[in-house]
Amino acid sequence: MNKRRSSVVHLTGLASPGMNAKGTISLGLALATLLAAGSAASRPTGFTARVDNPWYPLEPGSVYVYRGVKDGQPSREVMTVTHRTKVIEGAPCVVVRDLLYLRGHLEERTSDWYTQDAKGNVWYFGERTAELYASGRVKTTEGSWTAGVHGAKPGIFMFAHPRPGRWARQEYYKGQAEDHFMVLSLRSSVSVPYISSRRALLTKEWTPLEPGVIDHKYYVRGIGTVLEQTAKGPVERNELVSFRRGS
Repeated sequence: MNKRRSSVVHLTGLASPGMNAKGTISLGLALATLLAAGSAASRPTGFTARVDNPWYPLEPGSVYVYRGVKDGQPSREVMTVTHRTKVIEGAPCVVVRDLLYLRGHLEERTSDWYTQDAKGNVWYFGERTAELYASGRVKTTEGSWTAGVHGAKPGIFMFAHPRPGRWARQEYYKGQAEDHFMVLSLRSSVSVPYISSRRALLTKEWTPLEPGVIDHKYYVRGIGTVLEQTAKGPVERNELVSFRRGS
């Protein structure tokens, strides 16, 4: 799922998808502005691989373990913030390694690339992902993308100052990666095995590639994502059960 100073787009009050003709025009203008923001991202300045946004901190060495249900199967996900960096379009990005296990077998491995602009917004610059057969051989790398390659554009993954109603595109690679998110609340209650909070950040995520599917994500300051679950569509859930902060 994460753009830069003047290119960060403030979308509070803009129409949401699915509104009337007037709202649709507003949405089109908003997306056009986002495209412009993505284009500006090809000439980055002020980016750093040190991602310390309080809502989505990525401290090297940190390890997040999630458990839940995906595709009707018990899942386990291990997300590790590595000490490695990758420069994309001139922006230094921290490399985050993500391993997804279904019924105890490694199903998918992914390297995600995040960076932070001078204002504290977290940007998503792409991913290299692979679905695996039970034997460990690669089944497909569909969904992989890199900002600046074949028209792919980075997106904002987390605002420096999230406010209810603000939304943005998290990624763009036509037909492959088109996730969006909107901030719903800064005072939501959430309870998972690792932590409980009454001041969680709640967002909704959607993509035109899966119409009718909406996910909710909960973030806790100083930790990051603690819960992701389906609000509309096939039931999926992923909750934080363990967290070890990097040093």
